[in-house]
This record gives sequence, structure tokens and C-alpha cells, in this order.
Amino acid sequence: MESNKGGNSGRGRGRGGGRRGSYDDQQRGGRGGGRVNQGGGRGYEGSGRGSYNQPASRPQQWASRPPAQANQPPPQSNQPPAWGFRPPQAAPAQPAAAGPSTWTGRPWGPPSAQPVRPPPASLPAASTPSAASPPAPAPTVEIRRESEKALSSTSKSKEGQIVAMRRPDHGTLAVRKINLVVNHFPISFNAETVVYHYDVDVKPVSTDGSRPAKKPLRKSDLRFIKDLAFPGAELLKTVYDGEKNVFSAVRLGEGQFRVDVPDGEDVRSGSYMFTIKLVNELSLSKLNDYLKGNIAQVPRDTLQGLDLVMKENPMRRRIALGSRSFFSPRNAADLRWGLAAYKGFIPSLKPTGQGLSLCIDYSVLAFRKPLPVIEFLKQHLGLRGVNEFPRAGRDIIDVLRGLKVKVNHRRTNQKYTVQGLTREVPRAYFFDLVDQEGGAPPRRVNLVEYFRVKWGKEIVHQDIPCLDVGKPNKPNVIPMEFCLLAEGQRFPKENLDKDTAVYLKKLTLVNPSERRDNICDMVKADDGCFGEIAKNFGLSLDTNMTKVGGRVIGAPELKVGGPRPVRVDAEKCQWNLVGKSFVDAKSMDCWALLDFTQGDRYNGLMVDAFVNNLMGRSRNLGIQMAEPVVYRLTRMQDLASVDRLEKILKDIVSEASKLSKGKKLQMIFCAMSRRDPGYKYIKWISETQIGVVTQCCLSQSANKGQDQYLANICLKINAKLGGTNFEVAGKLSNFKPTDHVMFIGADVNHPAPMNKECPSIAAVVGTVNWPAANRYAARVSPQKHRCETIKNFGAMCLDLVNAYARLNRVRPRRIVVFRDGVSEGQFEMVLGQELLDLKSAIYSDDYQPPITVIVAQKRHQTRLFVENKNDGGQTGNVPPGTVVDTTIVHPHDFDFYLCSHYGGIGTSKPTHYYVLWDENQFTSDHLQKLIYDMCFTFVRCTKPVSLVPPVYYADLVAYRGRMFQEVALEKDPRGASFDQSFYSMHTDLLNNMFFV
Repeated sequence: MESNKGGNSGRGRGRGGGRRGSYDDQQRGGRGGGRVNQGGGRGYEGSGRGSYNQPASRPQQWASRPPAQANQPPPQSNQPPAWGFRPPQAAPAQPAAAGPSTWTGRPWGPPSAQPVRPPPASLPAASTPSAASPPAPAPTVEIRRESEKALSSTSKSKEGQIVAMRRPDHGTLAVRKINLVVNHFPISFNAETVVYHYDVDVKPVSTDGSRPAKKPLRKSDLRFIKDLAFPGAELLKTVYDGEKNVFSAVRLGEGQFRVDVPDGEDVRSGSYMFTIKLVNELSLSKLNDYLKGNIAQVPRDTLQGLDLVMKENPMRRRIALGSRSFFSPRNAADLRWGLAAYKGFIPSLKPTGQGLSLCIDYSVLAFRKPLPVIEFLKQHLGLRGVNEFPRAGRDIIDVLRGLKVKVNHRRTNQKYTVQGLTREVPRAYFFDLVDQEGGAPPRRVNLVEYFRVKWGKEIVHQDIPCLDVGKPNKPNVIPMEFCLLAEGQRFPKENLDKDTAVYLKKLTLVNPSERRDNICDMVKADDGCFGEIAKNFGLSLDTNMTKVGGRVIGAPELKVGGPRPVRVDAEKCQWNLVGKSFVDAKSMDCWALLDFTQGDRYNGLMVDAFVNNLMGRSRNLGIQMAEPVVYRLTRMQDLASVDRLEKILKDIVSEASKLSKGKKLQMIFCAMSRRDPGYKYIKWISETQIGVVTQCCLSQSANKGQDQYLANICLKINAKLGGTNFEVAGKLSNFKPTDHVMFIGADVNHPAPMNKECPSIAAVVGTVNWPAANRYAARVSPQKHRCETIKNFGAMCLDLVNAYARLNRVRPRRIVVFRDGVSEGQFEMVLGQELLDLKSAIYSDDYQPPITVIVAQKRHQTRLFVENKNDGGQTGNVPPGTVVDTTIVHPHDFDFYLCSHYGGIGTSKPTHYYVLWDENQFTSDHLQKLIYDMCFTFVRCTKPVSLVPPVYYADLVAYRGRMFQEVALEKDPRGASFDQSFYSMHTDLLNNMFFV
């Protein structure tokens, strides 16, 4: 157990958005929940098991087809679409129509039997369903390959890669230029250098070396064994990814080697077979050619190896969280409760226009202090002494279970995982001590006596439980006083109390100058990215940030109710609605108020005052709001039962119909005295079962009746009713009023890291109006656990195209897709699977709109800093509209950084836009201006947001789908969360912005 009943020695990983306006905002917790836009800093197989109809296949069509008849009405589908809504109950059967809105007989995913050749370098203009649409210019298609072999639509070519299109030009549009510095640090290398790539395999062997054991090894174990396998000189010239890959600056010996791990290390002692084999010799000349644009194929192995080289020094000398971020306890900030805030950095290697660069960003996380366990429990649980431990047993188990501890009663580096507490205290704990020599029978021994005799240690605290660090069938008991928490154990920020969370956030959201200084200090630190190993690979690092020229794009004028457009604030680019009305304000003459504050003495809703204030503010904005048709008072306890809540909501709908003489109930207001998990029940019932949108609010905020709060609610009310709050004055960049462009946003929401079963939720949204392009319809689909590829992307988009056609009597003539949540390594998946699926789904002989695919990335580490403080405004951040498309961007791909929002807190993070495919022939200026203008159309706030709205909305819809999945799991734990019908919107809300 350290007496393990046998007597041995105990071996054993916000975006900025709308202002805080309502409970609907605050429940989201991510984008849209904050008052100020901050812009803070996200295997591909499997398919969903939803209830989808699966038609037969037809070949992929890339080429253009003859135009359709002028003013052709949108054809009607002969089958009910299934994505994200419930089809009408009594839809009459119709003969199949020839056209894009009929199911085409295509199986989900790209057709496997029909190979698809990449399109030629230039295609003729895509046909449109109306003669009124002017012919599109010949798009330049940039799928480039290393070989001429056709790419199968179901597999990746072994000879080459699908890569993003090249940059057409550099932007020049600007109202002013601005000098910036960026946290990119140039890396120099010798193009003649060769890096040796090895495959390694480590397997434990039994004591006689005959048979390997089956238990898998941890990455830390593998790293330790690898270090033992190499002599000292070679060790400083090799890096390892903790799995199968070793990269070396010198040639290593190949073959099998036996490695023996002694007792007392934090690795299972014993013998291991270490096998190493040369895979490739990577010449850095190929990387040099790629950076210069001479070759298109990404040298992934070389970049992977050099990325490991730059991370090896902090991996050895700092606390590593995976292989992405590195922290140090030096200068830690005390968070109380046995916790501390450690500063660290997140490095990444990037190919850029100036060559290879190391991007480093500053980070702060909460960690448990490496204290003695008893002291940690006193601080964390607020216990005054060990005499209070027995009554806090359950809390102690919750705090310690799963944590790593070290022992101090003997010399060892071994760490143990806490499984629980013993029922008996040390003075009452007895076990059978077995004679290891086998010369004497087992004898009954007390734990106190055992530690006195075996280790020469007297147990002081004999009346508190011991830690059990063994296995379920093999306990290993150690007194608490001999245990210390191992260093580097992160504490989840979600579990922090409110005050501590606020303080940690303050440490994280430092102002730009402080962040810049912290980054520079970490780059120059001895335990930073550049150390002896990087030098051994022939690398050198410039420790000065990169200087780059930026441009500030002018903000658009906005159209609101009234004849004159609105100009935004010069610094923050915000506008207000005082004395103004919405562009298209909808009336609300049939609504209900559901008050959950019955019996709450302190937070009861002041009904008359709230209704009068809301009606008055709505009237000022152009919304004609009557008094509620139904008022229902109930308790917060009713939110605990989905069935009881469903009955309440259905009763309200029925009562409203009677009292309003058959009018359709437009909205149900739900006032709550506090945040409650029942919120997700309200949303699921209202949006999938009864077809009435809801607006939730907290009674404390509603009772205050502040004008800004009420205005924020009205923004959401009007959007949910189908109205338009404001829009960009004039036409959107690059398009004509007759173009009928559809903007599509797509995102996938994955379950929590510890969840191994629940589905990922795919969400696709699309605009349904033009030329304002600010109203969206949404579709939701569950799919295989942690699958990033949107498996039904084409069919979901087809359903949105059909919705656009039904509402506008014309199909979209151009499509722009914004994809969220994918990294550079997944671009090939977007092009090779999702784009093919989209074209296969919507293309027909008479309909082939030009398509552009753009990835929006917020999970990156690039930060922009003004070189001259006078350019940074009050907070020191870059101004809204700042764009960079030189020096720090990809050497030849079409990407740029755009900071579209005002950073009022912390340091602004720009969004990285990456164009993968473009048949609409955007120039850099046109696309950058288009995206910036669109950021002013987000319906929930009167300021530009940090992310283009289609992606923002897709994220909100995916999160709503996650809420539905949680409800499904509660109603049917056996698997309803994969049933598509559980996510299907009610037909009355099919094309409604219910998610805002």
C-alpha cells in the first residue's frame, strides 16, 4: 500500500457578439453573450443514423449546361425533405419533376462507383434558372494536383493532394493605412539540411522477453522509453511526437533494441522492445520550394517534424498540456482555494509570405497547486483542520478522485491516481502481509505498524481516511500525510466560483501592450521554443515580431426605418436606435406571457410595468405590440419536467387560439427568476413540437426596465417574427441586385471531450432574402460521434436552395459557402467531400450556380498590434475593419486576416478567412469588403461582430441542436439522440430565425 495487501513496495485541452440583453443570450455562454465584442479565441469517417430517405446515385456533373427557360418557376419536390424539420402531415403525392428540387436518386456522400475528374482550369459560365441573370464570367477553378490521375470522389489520391486556390491579387482598398506588428517570429533554415524521419514502435515484453503485454502505453511513458533508447548526443538531435514518429538531425541506427526501465520511475518498470525504422529523408529544399511557390504540394511531413523541433524545448522544461500549450509555475497568480493561475504560450509553425514563421500567443490557465494533499484539502474545501475531514468525506472524494499524487515517505518519481478513500482510518486498517520469499504464511498487519517497520515513518493522522490509489480488485492504500499533488494538473474554469472566474478572466484578457510584452518575454525565455535542439537542426529564430502593413476598410452606411441611412461611430463603428425604427418591423398582436416567478419573494416579475415598458419600446422601434392574449403564472419547479412543461405550453397555445378567435400565437415570453436547465426543454418543445417561438428573460433584468435591455429584446423579437432590423445601404460588394446570392454557413458541434458516445451536431444556415441577405433558414442533423465532415451537407444545402426558391420564386444564382471549425489539415476534406457533395446535390442540366467556399477560422494564435499607440484608439486595439493580406498570410493561397469588431476588453483577435474554391471570381478587395459589410448585419446587436454572420448563426444553430440532443438523451437514453426526427423543426418555424 503503499501497502498493497501483498506487502510489495507499491509499484504499480468568445467571440464577440450581441450585448447582454436577455436570458436567451446568456444561456448560450459563448458568442453573443457578452456586452463587448472581444474576438477571443476551435479522422473523418462515419455518418449520422438519422431518418433520411436515401435515393439512388447519378454521376457528378461539373460542366455547364444550356440555360433554362426564362422566368422558370421553382419546381416542387415529389418527396418530403427531411433535414431539420418535420414535413407536412398530409402532403399529396406528386409525380417526380425534372429539376433541382426533386430528390435525384443520389446516395448520401459522393458516389463511390463513378470517378470524378477535376474540372479544367477554366469553365464556361454556370447556367441559371432565369434569363434575366447575366452570364457569369468564366471562373478560374483552382483544384491543383501533383499527378494527372483522376481523383475518386470517395478517396484521396495517393499521388497528390487537393489544395486551395491561389491568391488572385493583394487588396488595395482602404480609408487609411496602418503600421502593425504581429506575433509571428521568422525562422531561418538551411535548404540543404536533411531531416531523417523514422517510424518507431514500443511494446512491453514479459520478464522472459517472450511475449509482449497487451496494456497500451501512455504518451509520457513512450517519451521516457524513447529517451532511454538514445545516447546523450543523439538525444539532443531527435524529437518525438509520443506516438510513431521520430525526426532526427542525424542518421540513427535501425533495428530492435531492448530498453529496461528501473523501479521508482513514473513508467511501469520492466523491459520494452523499441523498434526503429527509417521512413524518409526530408530535404528542407522541398519546403523552401513550397514557400517560394514553386511547388503546390504541402510538405506535411517536413512541417510536422519542424513543428516538433520548435516544441521540444518547452515540452521538456515546462508543463505541457498535450502538445499544443506550455505553462510555467513561475510568477503564478494566487487564485486561493489551493489554485494558481499559470502563464504560458501556444506555439504554431506557419508557412507565410516571409518564409517559415513561429506564431506564439499568450495564455493563462488555472492549475492546482502542488501542495501536500492535506493542505490542499484545507484550502480548497475551506476546512479548518483534519478533525473536519471525516464529515467531508464525500466532498474529499469528489475533489481528489482522478488526480495524480506523489509520495514522500520514500524516494521515487512514480505518480499514483487517486481512486477514492478507505472506509477505515489507519489505526483500524488491517491487511494480510505476504512474505515475498514464501518462507512464512501471511500475517495480519495494522497499517500504522507496517509504515513504522517498513518505512520508518510514524503516521501522525491516524483518524482520517487514507487514499486508495490501487485498482478495483487490488487496493493500494497510502496515508494522506505522505501524499502530495503532482504538479501540472489543470483545474476546469467551469468549476471556478464567480469571483475567481472573473479574476482569471482579467488575467487572460490583458491589454494589447501587456500581451505583446508577455509574448516577447516568452520567445526569449530559456524554456521557450528556441533551445539547443532547434539549433542542432540548423534553425535560427528572429526574436522580433514581424512588421506588416495593414489597411482599414471603411464601414458601410446602414439602412434603418426612415429615408436617411445611418452612419456608424468613427472609432467603435457602433450605432444606436434612439429615435429610429426597424427597416421592416412586424406587428405582434397575439402573444402570451408565461411567468415562472410565482412564490419568489425577491425576484417576482412586475408584470404590468414590464409589459408597458416593452410595448412602449417596441412602439418606438416600429413594432406594434398588443397586450398579451394569455398570461399564465407558474413556478420554476415546472421547468424540471419536460412533460409537464409541454402540457403548459400546449395549453397556452390552445387558450390563445380561443381568445384570439383563431389567430396564430406568434410568441411566448418566458420570464424566469434564475437560469435553469429547463431552458432547453422550453426551446425543444416550442421549436419542434408546437411551432411557436419563445423569448426568455430573467425577471431581475426585466423589472429594471432599462431602455438598452428592452431594445436588445426587441431586436430579437423582430428577427424571430420574420422582420428586418437593419441592412447595409446600397448593394453588397461584387454583386448586382439581380444576382440572387445565397450565403451559406456551416458548422459542427462536438460533444464534450470526455463524452464517447453522443453524436456530433451538424448545422447549416442559408440566407432566404436578397439583396439584403440578412434573413436565414436553418437545418440541423445529428451524425457520427466527433465526425467533422458534414455527412449530409449536399442534401441540407439542397433543402435550403428549395426554401429560397419557394420564397423568392427563383433559385439562387450564386452561392457563397462559409465553413467554420476546420483547420488547414481538413481543407482537403472540405474540397474533396463536402464541395463534391454540394455540387452533386444541387447541380442539374439546367441549374449550376457558381460556388465559392471560404473557411472562417477563429482558433488560431495570430494577434495584430498597432506599432504606433496613437493608431489604437482608447483600448490600444486595432480599429474595426483592419485587414492584412501580405507577409504573415500564406505564401500563395488566398487568405487574409480581418478584424471586423471593436475590441473593448483584452486584445482583439482577427478572423482568418481562407478561400478554398472560387467560381464567383472575387478579387481581394471585393471579398474583404463584402465580409466586413456583412458583419454589420448580425441581428442581435448594433455593432459589427467578429465573425461573418452565416458562420455565427451556424454556430448558434449547432449549439441549439446540442441542447435538443441533451433533451433526447433524457427522454430516451437508449439512442434517441441519433434520431433525426428529434431535431426536426416544426413546419411553422421552418424558415424562421428561431435561434437568435
